[in-house]
Amino acid sequence: MPQRILVINAGSSSLRLGVFERASKAPVLSAMVERIGAGEALLRLEGPEPGAAPRVEPLAAKDHGSALTALLARLAIEGVTRADVVAVGHRVVHGGDKYSEPALVTDAVIADIGRAADLAPLHNPYNLLGLEAARRAFPGVPQVAVFDTAFHATMPPVAHLYAIPYHLYHTQRIRRYGFHGTSHAYVRHHLGKVLGAKLPARVISLHLGNGASACAILHGKSVDTTMGLTPLEGLVMGTRSGDIDPAVVGHLVGREEMTVAEALALLNQQSGLRGVSGLSGDMRDLLAAEKDGNARAQIAIDLYCYRIRKAIGAFAAVMGGVDAIAFTAGVGENAPAIRTRALAELDHLGVAVDAKRNTKLSGGVEGTFHAGQVALAVVHTDEARVIATATARTAGIT
Repeated sequence: MPQRILVINAGSSSLRLGVFERASKAPVLSAMVERIGAGEALLRLEGPEPGAAPRVEPLAAKDHGSALTALLARLAIEGVTRADVVAVGHRVVHGGDKYSEPALVTDAVIADIGRAADLAPLHNPYNLLGLEAARRAFPGVPQVAVFDTAFHATMPPVAHLYAIPYHLYHTQRIRRYGFHGTSHAYVRHHLGKVLGAKLPARVISLHLGNGASACAILHGKSVDTTMGLTPLEGLVMGTRSGDIDPAVVGHLVGREEMTVAEALALLNQQSGLRGVSGLSGDMRDLLAAEKDGNARAQIAIDLYCYRIRKAIGAFAAVMGGVDAIAFTAGVGENAPAIRTRALAELDHLGVAVDAKRNTKLSGGVEGTFHAGQVALAVVHTDEARVIATATARTAGIT
């Protein structure tokens, strides 16, 4: 009988699921249910063959539990049955400061994830919904929580502390945690293969998607990152502001007559590329609009790239230089123009772009595109494989 590991990543209206072989961690297939709770949901099924078009079909899914039930029934038709599943791994965005490693899920772990929900309100509550649905669907099967924050547990105090009264660190655990840890961890493990050499000592990993973060990786360990207590801090993102004067919240509350919750919602959901452009938080839309002469789209893109360039300079200072810069995730992997603009005027660090090679790297194609001293690479991130490997190890079934 085949033995498989499931990897679940639950969002507010979506449920992603990856199926991996237990022994090799090779992908069997992946599926995603979109538009959960919004009328007729959509199911996308993809096999492991690169470049294959996904199969899309309607699916009845009023909530995450029914979505998982319907999805498992559909997977059985594809030859993946419940009896094959020996462990289930879950992406959980925020583990607080308690979890620096993946954890076998217990009621206590569930409670901890719930307590951290206010630190990742766009993620943790939905991660919990997926986790609870999977526990009902697979009673007795080990469930493992893999935390985005765990990779950054190696940050030193000077990187993770905020300059606020120190007792708040101890009583409220207010500190920088960092996110996108599974993606940055994949870059750490896979970059050497892309470069055809061992992992360089000083790496800057740039996860650029709807959410975006940079990570300084020194000798294989995270020593700094741009996201903070929550995923709101750092780079400009699709709908998040990134770095901002904290007094802006007070200003909005006082001048715009918002509540604190409304001000934070504005910074999380109505800002970033969407807020500056007034058009969209999707980089593809903005690049097209810029070509048509949309000035605000251009300003949004320029701001996005400028903040990335600042992060590269800051992390090069932290590590005493940089040996490699890796781009990953949706924008990082598929937007050569953004890579070029983000790396502009960094020749003093030894950064130079091979424009011809850069334009060929998109659509899941990995490779290097440097023409200078610092290695530049596109890495096709595979967070699900990282989670599958961590789940097998944590559940003791490697």
